Amino acid sequence: MRSFLLNLLLTLLLSSNLFCQVNKDSLLQVIQASQEDTSKVLLLLQIADSYERNNQDSALHYLEKAKELSEKLNFKKGLYKYYVKSCIISFTIGDYKLATQQGEEALEIAVALKDTSYMINILANTGIINQYLGKYDKQLDYCLQALTLIEQRKEYKKLSSMYHNIGNAYFSLTQYHKCIEYCQLSLEAQQNYGGNAYLNRIMASLGDSYNQINKPDSALYFYKKAVDESIKLNDKYAEAGIYAHMANLFANTYDFAALLDIAKKSYALSNELQSRQMLAISTVYMAYAFYFNNDQDLARKYISDALEIAETDSLYDELKNCYTVLSYIAAKDGDYKTSMWAKSKTDSLTNAGINTEVLSKTSELQEKYESEKKNDLIRVQQIELHHQNTMNYFFLAAFIMILLLGILLYRNFRHRQKLQIHRIDSLETEKQLMATEAVLRGEEQERTRLAKDLHDGLGGMLSGIKYSFNAIKNNLIMTPDNQKSFDQSINMLDSSIQEMRRVSHNLMPESLMKFGLNSALKDFCIDINKSGALQIKFQSVGLEHAAIEQSITISIYRIVQELVNNIIKHSGAKTALVQVTKNESFFTLSVEDDGKGFDASSLSKTTGIGWTNIKHRVDLLKARLDIKSQAEIGTSVVIEFAV
Repeated sequence: MRSFLLNLLLTLLLSSNLFCQVNKDSLLQVIQASQEDTSKVLLLLQIADSYERNNQDSALHYLEKAKELSEKLNFKKGLYKYYVKSCIISFTIGDYKLATQQGEEALEIAVALKDTSYMINILANTGIINQYLGKYDKQLDYCLQALTLIEQRKEYKKLSSMYHNIGNAYFSLTQYHKCIEYCQLSLEAQQNYGGNAYLNRIMASLGDSYNQINKPDSALYFYKKAVDESIKLNDKYAEAGIYAHMANLFANTYDFAALLDIAKKSYALSNELQSRQMLAISTVYMAYAFYFNNDQDLARKYISDALEIAETDSLYDELKNCYTVLSYIAAKDGDYKTSMWAKSKTDSLTNAGINTEVLSKTSELQEKYESEKKNDLIRVQQIELHHQNTMNYFFLAAFIMILLLGILLYRNFRHRQKLQIHRIDSLETEKQLMATEAVLRGEEQERTRLAKDLHDGLGGMLSGIKYSFNAIKNNLIMTPDNQKSFDQSINMLDSSIQEMRRVSHNLMPESLMKFGLNSALKDFCIDINKSGALQIKFQSVGLEHAAIEQSITISIYRIVQELVNNIIKHSGAKTALVQVTKNESFFTLSVEDDGKGFDASSLSKTTGIGWTNIKHRVDLLKARLDIKSQAEIGTSVVIEFAV
């Protein structure tokens, strides 16, 4: 009777220890007071993990809660961990289709997150799924890919698990000595680096390998160590699977008393753990053990139960073993008709598997033969056609050459045409930029003239009027009412002078012309802060002693001025940040606010003068403009250009 390979249920190692094992009661108390956030998702996943080895219904319950909250919060990492853990449980209970779907979901999220660590985990699990599907070469390929990522990232704590997975891949490929080699590497890595591999499952793999190379003493040694470790970890699924392995070993070594004892342990745990496949395996071993211990009644009972499970769940391997044991039991009862029938069923199932494999290989050979036959026929026809159509090929080649020449001439013409169009577009753009520059230059000249006229002309006149009023005041005797009216008039005159100076400063700041861009922007931000309309923080790097062309200085100042005015008028922001950075290659301006935000795409449709002026100045600087805005978070405008 063959060894039942339960490694599929015992080797989902990289993902099966995503969280440390903690006290369930403590977690359940904490979860009651938790808010609906990502921390609660992680707590739910920890609780599910603590239930995974001994109560999978509870584990699935908390996993579904974690999924629901992760979807609500759009918490991708939580969803990834949900799918990985659910994949393991689905695989353990025998729902391989669902396990495959959940593994694909986890892999998709891992790739989207670009998380190498997650990719390692899911590559390992994908390898194990391929093991179940019998694609052992692909299993090994996925595991080696994951091992390469582990070594590149130097995540040595994952080496132990991955070495174990590679060992299991070699076991599936019947390279048992290689499996032993990698399982020993797994134990060494666990000792040197620690990690998330389970010693009980590594020991079980070593026991299987030694059993396959006919070293029962070594196999039994590692099986016993695996059972001890499983009991320490309360890992009942692994414990039940290892008991089944040990039962197979005792059957092969004719230790029937030990076989019965260990089969009972496996059967008891399988009933407790709700795994249909494991229950089918342990039930067959119960029948097998009672058969060898001469209890035919119980042997018949258990083989009947095993057949019902295997047939209901379509468990192919378990069904073959059921019919094999049934043929033994019936023969011992003298019921040779049933024995022969069961033997024929075993042979039919075996032949069905062989026939499927043979049919696949035969189809491949037939396709290869047909392909080669077709290629030979084509070669003969090509030789005949070559002799018959030499002149036709010559004319065809000439025609093709003429056609190619025509195509090249046409492409050359089209290329020149595109270059001409591009040149015209460049000239149009340059013309527009020159026109924009002229308009902006004229605007700045007019601003400068108006500022000078206001400051030197109207400002001087208003100051002279104030001086004359003060002189008249000293030479007049006025009543208290007249004195009050006179003082109010003087105050209004002072306000007019200040407003005139403010307007003059906005038109062309004196500090911009005398002290440069850094001082002008700093003064502008200080003035805004004093007004109380907005609190601006100004930061500059490499600007204090930088030599910048006057046209660039004015453009940057006007852009900042317009952006800040827009923040005050439209954003409802309380604070803003103006950052200016200059290095040898680039000049960067950044203006951010904490306002209500807006739809940045709507700027393409706006006809406002302020935004149009900003766009013209950005185009003139040949700068890159980047605008990001989110509702109730704020807006960020970044302008960058080469200097």
